[in-house]
Parts: sequence; structure tokens; C-alpha cells
Amino acid sequence: MFEGLSKRLGDVFDKLRGRGALSEADVDAALREVRTALLEADVALPVVRDFVDSVRPKAIGADVIRSVTPGQMVVKIVNDHLVEMLGGTVSDLDLNAIPPVVILMVGLQGSGKTTSSAKIGYRLSQGPMGMAAEFGGSFSVKRRVMMASLDTRRPAAQQQLKILGEQTGVATLPIVPLEMPLAITRRALETARREGFDVLILDTAGRLSIDEELMKEVADISALAKPKETLLVADAMTGQDAVNVAKAFNERLAVTGIVLTRVDGDSRGGAALSMRAVTGRPVKLIGVGEKFDALEPFHPDRIASRILGMGDIVSLVERAAETIDKEDAEKLAARVRKGQFDMDDLLNQLRQLRKMGGLSGLMGMLPGAMQAKAAMSKAKIDEGQLKRQEAVILAMTPKERRNPDVIHASRKKRIAKGSGVQVQDVNKLLKQHADMLKMMKRVNKLGEKGFMRGLGGMMQPPGFPR
Repeated sequence: MFEGLSKRLGDVFDKLRGRGALSEADVDAALREVRTALLEADVALPVVRDFVDSVRPKAIGADVIRSVTPGQMVVKIVNDHLVEMLGGTVSDLDLNAIPPVVILMVGLQGSGKTTSSAKIGYRLSQGPMGMAAEFGGSFSVKRRVMMASLDTRRPAAQQQLKILGEQTGVATLPIVPLEMPLAITRRALETARREGFDVLILDTAGRLSIDEELMKEVADISALAKPKETLLVADAMTGQDAVNVAKAFNERLAVTGIVLTRVDGDSRGGAALSMRAVTGRPVKLIGVGEKFDALEPFHPDRIASRILGMGDIVSLVERAAETIDKEDAEKLAARVRKGQFDMDDLLNQLRQLRKMGGLSGLMGMLPGAMQAKAAMSKAKIDEGQLKRQEAVILAMTPKERRNPDVIHASRKKRIAKGSGVQVQDVNKLLKQHADMLKMMKRVNKLGEKGFMRGLGGMMQPPGFPR
């Protein structure tokens, strides 16, 4: 998400940074391009208008004129206003109430309500164990969670939530055939109180579009359940339509927050940028993948940095902390110090990289993300290569993984056939492993400082004094 917007804004600000002084005409020209970029990204017109009107007075103010780097100063002003437009601060789930605390999930059919319900239930029931540092607040305490499906219209909707509950280890309300939504709500509340659950998540029905029947049903459920949190689930891929849906739900219900799904897709980002401004309600959580742990708090400052190509190092470090097992990392470090790094170790590193979002996911969090992705594209680096390399290693026998030197011509043919690749691909992976092992042995021999000095010497241009 935001890739197109990031590229457009990056081009605009590159022009500004290249100038020693900025005139009012320069700023106006840049803001016209910013306005066009935001509109193309599906940001609501009133939001774009307010954004540009707020930025312009500061961008042509005395602070910018006196600044040593006026272009950078304008970027900072735009960044600050982006953060403000996105909500300013992280908005946590409010679960401070007498149990069972009710979370009501609302939205259109297909927006991802049921999956998001399971993700939230999983996160709340996991508590702090295995959680990234960013999941503080509501997610820092382990809670007993029960989920209940009130969707009696969509075929197998209740069964879907039941299966997701079994997969995540979150309790679900037993299904009673032909029971109506309000009756299910009463039974869920009674069961949650009687059995001592801390949180009750109610997954409501959706429609393909907003209608009076849907709104009345959800309003009646809300009046009965008295939820502490009413979360509107919106698909980021639907762009401007998601903003219109949010506005309609917010006018009829006491929506407390928004959950944006499919943020990892190729949506233009306008929904995320418009939601807060149009509804006055914060985006609280974002779905960044299919897995149950692919749910993150919405950090306005980090999203703004990512949009402006300044990266998101904090999220990158947190994602690493969440996915990397400290004990496994220490074991690998000990093996490397002994000069041991076999194919099983390489397989674990490839899987680790995929868990962290793959190459493109990590690139998006680094400063200069657009340039990095362009370099990847130019070099024709294929994300699917990680999967193919995994397949090659899995096609090897345990003996071959422990000692790749035994892999000769006939074994290579067997491995290539078993993994669905060419023999050349097997050779490339074996060479990659050999190069990594060689580098690790060199580090051990010279020490890190000695290795870096040697590497620095290798990188100096010819004729440079050494």
C-alpha cells in the first residue's frame, strides 16, 4: 500500500531538496502536485483540500525561508500534517470495563470481519508471551476470550468462525440452528458472564452494500450488547468506497475505531488517509497478512514516514523481535563461530526472512524504500526465489543438508526434479551457501574489525592509498 503515492511524493520532494532557496511559486507548484498525488491515491477531496490549506501557510512561512535546507523543512511540515491527518497517536483498544467486555465487529460483507475477529481474539488470548514490544496496552495482558457469530444470512458464516476459533484456540459460542441474531447475542452475553470470560467478540452480519435492514439489525444488537468497542472493519483495497461506508456506519452507530484489512495489498492508500478525517474515529488496527498474528496497531507517525520514503525502522526492529527466537539466534551464532553453517541453517534463515514479510516487505520499512525497490526490480530479484530455494533444500536428504559437499551431478538432478527447478538453480543455491560459509570463516579468522578493514580495502578504488 502507498507505493504509488510514495513515488509521486518522492518525485515532488526531490525537486524541492535540490534547490537552495524556495519561492512562494515553488511551494505552490509543489503543493499542486501533492494535491494531485493525494487525489490519485483515492484520498477524499475535502480531506485533500484541508490538508493543502493547512500545509501552505507553514510551507511559505519565515521558518522555511530562514532554514538552511528549505526543501527538507517543507518535507517535515508535510510529514507533521500527515501524522495529524492519520490521527496523531496510536489508539489502543479500550477494554477497561466490568467483564465480559464486548467488542462489536461491524462492516460490509467481504470486508474481513470474521477473520479480523479471530485475529483480535488470538492476540488478546495470547497475552504478552511471544508478542512484539509494540503490542502494549490491551494486548499486554492474557485474557479469556469468547467469539460469537451473529451472521445467520451468509452460508457457513457461523461454521467459519467456529473453525477459526479451533485454529486459534479461542472459544466460540456453540451454534444453535435457526437462532436469530438478537437471541444469539443474549445467549452469548449470558454464557460469557456465567463462564467467566474477560472479552466477548460479536461478529455481525454484513451486506454487499449498506441498507436499512442491515443498519437496524446492527443498531438493535448494539443496544442490547452495549459494547465497549464498536470496530468498523473496512477493506483498504476498496479505496474511496471504504470511506463512504465508514461515514454511513458512523452516522448510525457509536463507532469507536476502525480496522483496516488487506493493508499488505496494492491499494492506493486513500482509505487509510481519509478515515480519521472523515469519521473522526481512529484507525486502531491494520491487517497486514493472512496469518493470525498478522495484525498491527496503527502508528500514524510510522505510516507517514513510510509514505514519504523515510522508512519505518522501529516497526522493522519490532517485527524482528517478534519473529526471531532469541534462543535459536544464539544457537546459530555459536555454530557460525565454529565455522558450522549447513543447509538446515540456511533453510531457517530463508523461512525467517519470509516470516518478516519477504524482501519487498522489509524494503518498504527501510529509508529510501522506493529506490531500494527500484534496484530490486532492475536486478530482477524475484520474491518467489525464496520459496524455490526452500523447495530445493527440502528435496535434499538429511545427510545432504548436513554436508552439501556430497551433492554431485546425479544428486543435483534428483534434487532439481524433486523441487521442480533446473539443475542451474541447485548450483546457484549451493554456491550461495558456499560463499556464505566462506565469509563466516573469514570473519572468525580475522575478527569482525579485521574483516571490516579488509572489506573496506577491497572496496577502495584503484590507486587509492591503502
